[in-house]
Amino acid sequence: MNNFKVNRMGYGAMQLAGPGVFGPPRDHDEAVAVLRTAVELGVDHIDTADFYGPHVTNELIREALAPYPENLRIVTKVGSVRGEDGAWLHARHPQQLREQVHSNLRTLGVEALDVVNLRVGGGPDGHSPVPGSIAEEFGALADLRRDGLIKNLGLSVVDETQVAEAQAIAPIVTVQNWYNVAHRGDEKLIATLGEQGIAYVPFWPLGGFTPLQSGTLDRVAARLGVKPNAVALAWLLHQAPNIALIPGTSSVTHLRENMAAASLELPADALAELEGVA
Repeated sequence: MNNFKVNRMGYGAMQLAGPGVFGPPRDHDEAVAVLRTAVELGVDHIDTADFYGPHVTNELIREALAPYPENLRIVTKVGSVRGEDGAWLHARHPQQLREQVHSNLRTLGVEALDVVNLRVGGGPDGHSPVPGSIAEEFGALADLRRDGLIKNLGLSVVDETQVAEAQAIAPIVTVQNWYNVAHRGDEKLIATLGEQGIAYVPFWPLGGFTPLQSGTLDRVAARLGVKPNAVALAWLLHQAPNIALIPGTSSVTHLRENMAAASLELPADALAELEGVA
């Protein structure tokens, strides 16, 4: 990740919040244990957002891990807030973004944020890029970077044009989009970012699968004697060296299963079968 180097297997904190990513966790002690176990297992990249909860995951991260290990990088997102009913609301006016950055600083308990991703799109499915200029929004974050409140910048739910527009304003170290074995629209973007030494962080590794696609994944996993999620994660790591993962869970047991995917080598016949999923 340019000057932002992390292990390829990270952790996404989204599932630590309550149902619908809203409110407190079902099991507070287990949530704290997940975070501490992740770091013990070698995770040095935690993905979060102050709108998870809201504030819940950031406050859990601070409780569990502060003072933070020197090598730990916490990546957060801005561009959304939550309504009183838990609705996900766009909030990308420059002043709103500044307020969100300061809120992340407070809830994480840091003087500067390691990486801030501007979350842009959404679309009808909630996870796809929406074309349009992001210069004003990204420029506001670039100003905060110059002020020393943000160390690195990234993007989330964007297309290639928006990536290029942002890069003309300030460097980016990561792009976080929806990509998995069944949803492969970003392969060209992944390659382009890889040539530039920029990390690509796919979210929702099992999202958007049809029953037929899920059946293929299940068959491959059964044949290998592992969980489908492990196969999906191993497939992502196989695709490109600049892919870094942030699988999320609220269970220590599931966390350990996800981390084991980093050492899972998919044989040629499994890769060939998975190629037919998309």
